[in-house]
Amino acid sequence: MKIVVGHLYPDYLNIYADRGNIAVLARRASWRGHELEVRTVSVGAPVEPGEHDLLYVGGGQDREQALVAEDLVAKADGVRAAVDSGAALLAVCGGYQLMGRSYRDFHGGDLPGIGVFPLETVAGETRMIGDMLLECELEPGVARTLAGFENHAGRTKLDPGAEPLGRVVAGFGNDGESGFEGCRVGRAVGTYLHGPLLPRNPWFADWVLAQALAHRLGEPPVFEPLADDLEQQAHTVSASRARSRGGRR
Repeated sequence: MKIVVGHLYPDYLNIYADRGNIAVLARRASWRGHELEVRTVSVGAPVEPGEHDLLYVGGGQDREQALVAEDLVAKADGVRAAVDSGAALLAVCGGYQLMGRSYRDFHGGDLPGIGVFPLETVAGETRMIGDMLLECELEPGVARTLAGFENHAGRTKLDPGAEPLGRVVAGFGNDGESGFEGCRVGRAVGTYLHGPLLPRNPWFADWVLAQALAHRLGEPPVFEPLADDLEQQAHTVSASRARSRGGRR
């Protein structure tokens, strides 16, 4: 089956090798007999509801976020309609911030978001940097860990009752205070984890793929396990580095 991915602003939002997430999705889809077709959706190009099974947006610095923010607002109806109709979405770091309602940068400039996620972000004076480990429960009763790297000044506040991606085991997370990281709305997920995220978290890569396929199938398929020895080693190393930071910050 063909899985169509709309990659938002790869020419602007591609810091910390976040493009590697696409490479992981393509390879894991191929190993299961599926084809990942990646379509660039940059400045001036619309997002047509029903066209994509997965929307992906990576991270960028304040300058790059400012360059795309107004254009993303012009795409807002299309992005929200895609998510509402069952498409998956993965937004990383700067892209995660712009998928909220607003982002106030370090200089006090207000960048508009598009409200996919119920949150707002304000840049702090210090950056929150280092390896991070989360505990997630994306399926009822099934707890797994996500390991990655965070580097952000943004303090993201979720609305009361909003669902985070996970609980911070080690690292800072959304704001360094709440103990939560990321946000989830159905098949849409936003996170500060990058570096990139998916190579060291194969279970989560498969979860994203399954959500994309659910856009076509109605329900996410159950995948047979792959031989993920190297990926698990990468996860173990990353998780160990995060734990060495001394617990949740």
